[in-house]
Amino acid sequence: MTMTLTSGPADEPVTLADARAFLRLDDATEDALLSALITAARLTLEHVTRRAFVSQSWRLTLDEWPGRQVALPIAPVSDVSEISVDGEVLDEALYKLDLEHEPPRLVLKKNAVWPQPAAGSGGIDIDMVAGFGSAVDVPQPLKQALLMLVAHWFENREPIAFGGSQTLPLSVDALIAPWRRLHL
Repeated sequence: MTMTLTSGPADEPVTLADARAFLRLDDATEDALLSALITAARLTLEHVTRRAFVSQSWRLTLDEWPGRQVALPIAPVSDVSEISVDGEVLDEALYKLDLEHEPPRLVLKKNAVWPQPAAGSGGIDIDMVAGFGSAVDVPQPLKQALLMLVAHWFENREPIAFGGSQTLPLSVDALIAPWRRLHL
């Protein structure tokens, strides 16, 4: 299973002005650094939560079908735009997108059969759109966590370790805790 970003988000969940205001910066001398930190913080929090914040397009590539259901490794998913097997696009009548389930999943409809790809070919491609929508649709706790992580990295420009494997400040970790999708 391979996940590939095919089209990134159009914008970040927080703006440069939001970050400047949060850090109480009056000038634009650190804008390049802040922009980089905003992107890095979004990517980090998306990885930790296994959620896409702003709408973006992804491709899931599989060697074989895992069964009648395919759990999608990212959430929230708003659309599955195409499924192809060895380059042949599947009819949407074969499956349905189940967004009520966590994680979201594709479910093969009754009496339908997944077409099989060439053995070990990575021939199954599932193209999807994931994310809460635009930047204004991202839940406020996630935006706050992002700003706090940007501020933490801005103030602490060298690596910091507190006697363990802690990768996020505790306040950021607490804000994203309800949004984490756990690995089982």
